[in-house]
Amino acid sequence: MAQTVGDHLVRRLQEWGVAQVFAYPGDGINGILAAMGRAGDVPRFVQSRHEEMSAFAAVGYAKFSGRVGVCMATSGPGAIHLLNGLYDAKLDHVPVVAIVGQTARSAMGGSYQQEVDLQALFKDVASEYLVEVNVAEQLPNALDRAIRTAEASRAPTAVIIPSDLQEEEYAAPEHAFKQVPSSPPGTAWAHSVASGEDIARAADVINAGERLAVLVGQGARNAAEHVRRLADLTGAGVAKALLGKDVLPDDLPYVTGAIGLLGTRPSYEMMRDCDTLLIVGSNFPYSQFLPEFGQARAVQIDIDGRFIGMRYPTEVNLVGDAAATLDALLPMVRPKPDNAWREAIERNVAEWWATMDREARVAAKPVNPMLIVSELSRRVPGNAIVTADSGSSTNWYARNLRMREGMRGSLSGTLATMGPGVPYAIGAKFACPDRPVVALVGDGAMQMNGLAELITVARYQHLWRDPRLVVCVFHNNDLNQVTWELRAMGGAPKFEASQSLPDVDYALFARSLGLEGITVAEPDRLGEAWDRAFASGVPTVLDIHCDPEVPPIPPHATFDQVRSVTEAVLKGDPDAFHLVAQGVKTKAQEFLRGRRSG
Repeated sequence: MAQTVGDHLVRRLQEWGVAQVFAYPGDGINGILAAMGRAGDVPRFVQSRHEEMSAFAAVGYAKFSGRVGVCMATSGPGAIHLLNGLYDAKLDHVPVVAIVGQTARSAMGGSYQQEVDLQALFKDVASEYLVEVNVAEQLPNALDRAIRTAEASRAPTAVIIPSDLQEEEYAAPEHAFKQVPSSPPGTAWAHSVASGEDIARAADVINAGERLAVLVGQGARNAAEHVRRLADLTGAGVAKALLGKDVLPDDLPYVTGAIGLLGTRPSYEMMRDCDTLLIVGSNFPYSQFLPEFGQARAVQIDIDGRFIGMRYPTEVNLVGDAAATLDALLPMVRPKPDNAWREAIERNVAEWWATMDREARVAAKPVNPMLIVSELSRRVPGNAIVTADSGSSTNWYARNLRMREGMRGSLSGTLATMGPGVPYAIGAKFACPDRPVVALVGDGAMQMNGLAELITVARYQHLWRDPRLVVCVFHNNDLNQVTWELRAMGGAPKFEASQSLPDVDYALFARSLGLEGITVAEPDRLGEAWDRAFASGVPTVLDIHCDPEVPPIPPHATFDQVRSVTEAVLKGDPDAFHLVAQGVKTKAQEFLRGRRSG
């Protein structure tokens, strides 16, 4: 039987080492589906419940495997559904390749069924590389370039293949005019380093300062040991952008935790008081949480020159691989003899964690959401992967989860879209089938798509050597983050019609699929529930009923934010008395800083 274009596509994916394609079927990709069937389902077709979830799963796979994620969808509506997940990849700089079907070439331009201008549709999200394959000889170069570009630019790319072409006989490109060959799959990346002169200038800035603050993002992940050595030499503290939460463990006494609106008080105070700033692998966008302009001399290291010098008036910009650049910088950095700065940072960090423990123990109706993550931190396996969704639960992931050495974690950091928590976890299980995975998901995101993706979890769980995938649902029947944003930013009371959610028994739904489901409505059962989930032989849903009125307002809340919440209450916010009581009890714990908790 002659090899079709679909057959060659599948074989090329095999040669690239692609183990699975996250997808949903449709007749616009029938030629590729038939080829995957003939290839014995290698790479594996992982069927999600929705194409958006396919894209999210591919993003999660890429984030936790370090390899390109591949998703696929049919023409028209299937292609449209991929967009949100692909934008998540674009904004978080994640390599994902989308393979998309298209209406048959003979029908294009005729307002045919499911005919959409896919090149216009994907032009922005796949701006690094977007191609429509219209003859067989075009395919190898198009696919190879899409994969290499995704890896090189850490961005989504897209390959569009009309449905009729997929079933045509494959013909390789020839040594001929206007035909473009390709080379065998494989990539070798050099570790670029900034110039020696610029590195010496950066060392001079760091050596001249007395109070160095370091901000790391996901681009510092391969340089964690270098950052530790630099911090030990200089007495610096290290804050983490949200996408870099897993770069360094939180048990290092000088790691101040997250920065920004979801950040910690030690990170806020370190940036407020430092005289020197070093940014490594981070494009953290909120300049108001960095030092005042002119207060600190600053150096930035990033592998991508397009994103350097954007957020703070940096004096020296080093474009290069973080590990290689720091390796060249470290011998030029002089040790700081005065430990006062480091000691103050470590004291603030210790007090912060004590405050977090006290706030988590504040009584709530029925469970304090901070306690959920606090109990997780005590029990989470050291090799776990934690995904988080967007919502108020993101606050507790950012502030309360203590990362240990070897743990990984991520979320939709820049797009901040709802819905990726569970599909990220699925992608993580395919990337690392021998590691436990935890998804922290609000009930809004769970109702949006997490419930459906539990079906995907049930279907593929037998493929994972470690069966532990724990989906923790923050069950408060409220779209809580937006509720608090209404209060804190607009001074508006909760609008019940938009914010309240229907009540769902998430644990019961999990059990209906053959998964474990555990309901928790009392705080003293939390620890036992986490223990059961991590001991379970099947994926587990923890359905934890928690209080929507525990304030996610940051520890460095502005006067205007506090005033806006007060105004919202005075305008008739539902359950106003309980809201005020929880806020007062929670914030009171910060006034106990430095005292022993009783």
